[in-house]
Amino acid sequence: MKHWALFLLLANWCYVQETQAEFFTSIGQMTDLIYTEKDLVKSLKEYIKAEETKLTAIKSWAEKLDQLTHTSTSDPEGYLGHPVNAYKLMKRLNTDWLKLESLVLQHTSDGFIANLSIQRQYFPTDEDENGAAKALLRLQDTYRLDSESISKGRLPGVQHAVSLTVEDCFELGRIAYNDGDYYHTVLWMQQTIKQLDEGEDSVITTAEALDYLSYSVYQMGDLSHAVDLTKQLVAVDPTHSRAKSNLRYFENLMNEERQADQSAGESESKERVYERPDSYLHERDAYESLCRGEGIKMTTRRQRRLFCRYHNNNNHPRLIIAPFKEEDEWDSPHIVRYYELLSNAEIERIKELSKPRLARATVRDPKTGVLTVANYRVSKSAWLEDDEDPVVNRVNRRIGDITGLEMETAELLQVANYGVGGQYEPHFDFSRKDEPDAFKELGTGNRLATFLNYMSDVPAGGATVFPDFGAAIYPKKGTAVFWYNLFRSGEGDYRTRHAACPVLVGSKWVSNKWIHERGQEFKRPCGLTEVD
Repeated sequence: MKHWALFLLLANWCYVQETQAEFFTSIGQMTDLIYTEKDLVKSLKEYIKAEETKLTAIKSWAEKLDQLTHTSTSDPEGYLGHPVNAYKLMKRLNTDWLKLESLVLQHTSDGFIANLSIQRQYFPTDEDENGAAKALLRLQDTYRLDSESISKGRLPGVQHAVSLTVEDCFELGRIAYNDGDYYHTVLWMQQTIKQLDEGEDSVITTAEALDYLSYSVYQMGDLSHAVDLTKQLVAVDPTHSRAKSNLRYFENLMNEERQADQSAGESESKERVYERPDSYLHERDAYESLCRGEGIKMTTRRQRRLFCRYHNNNNHPRLIIAPFKEEDEWDSPHIVRYYELLSNAEIERIKELSKPRLARATVRDPKTGVLTVANYRVSKSAWLEDDEDPVVNRVNRRIGDITGLEMETAELLQVANYGVGGQYEPHFDFSRKDEPDAFKELGTGNRLATFLNYMSDVPAGGATVFPDFGAAIYPKKGTAVFWYNLFRSGEGDYRTRHAACPVLVGSKWVSNKWIHERGQEFKRPCGLTEVD
């Protein structure tokens, strides 16, 4: 715009020179040109200053990103394992780089714009940025993290310290607000104001944060605090018309409530403690407690029933010389862990095969059996054919050797990678009676058993938990856990409802092998009773 302003001023000057050439005949008229020239010089200096400011801003941005990318590319998975890094990457590429583009477009820079336009097709979208933001909120809830800890990057097991700016905190609150999530809006607008009060520079104003905060507090039912915050907003910005209107509305409501309380003989309400809204997930509290390592029902008596041993599956020819280390993780239902199941080379090969085809993980619709995406499963997955690589074939054969079960009717090896706050809320691996068609298209019956390979260590979070009986199993790279989903009678073992806890820090890689009923008639004979 300043370019055009300068151009118009110059054009106007030329126009005056051409149409009013009599200026030289009148010093009085010429003095007007002096002031015109002064205005032009002022505009020219503003243009130069704007260009210098722009170049300084671009240089500062480039230096900051150069240092940041040097750190991130040295250990991509470790860097993105910190959920704040992952969120800020989404935010930078979806929002901040576009702001830089607008800045650069104020002046000709064809090369950069052309390159940015080409690269933009690979940028994350609004959905990605919002998803990463909601992941941070999910981690905050599951692991009971305060906003300050997240903002300052104080998370367990982190490798790359990082903090959230005022703008970041404000954006988290705004995203929550737009989603109707007033609980998290309150938390993050409070953090925004706190960092502003501490003197952090920002284009975000206290008034903007108070505007969101006051209304969200009202929505949370704390009318008295909403009045106080709105008064603060009016004091900070006396011209805020909506704040004045809200204040009158809140005060009228509060007076009505006070009169109603007095009529009912009730005392003044105490300061409200904000609580998360109820969840559709009935076992949310138990599930999240287990994710935090709380509520695990591993008693001394139960622990005495757990053992370690070498497992050769009744002298299987391939396991006689090289049996696997087997450890009981739980007694009933029986869950075992196998050690040194996958080598580092095998893990890297499986990851190499799956990375190009990773796509948003899906779940089977219980009514139709069709695969679909779901908000309660946040990961990407790929399916590997048995014959596409010797490593995949070897791993599948190894699972068959260990379990003694038929692999021909098992599902393909599924590889999954959990992203920022990646999780899979409590679910069953097997189909229930009200969803008989879940695996109909496979023609191999229900999912008899689950064999879960851990292909990475996870510094914090990411446990596999069983809310029904209070077990938590933590990822250990190269190990695998195994359990039966069905009793010998063919009935589902509802105790095996399990979840993949949100990954707090790190990158979680797993591979699943779901073993089906068909072909197991003589390998795991049926029984009439529901026993393991």
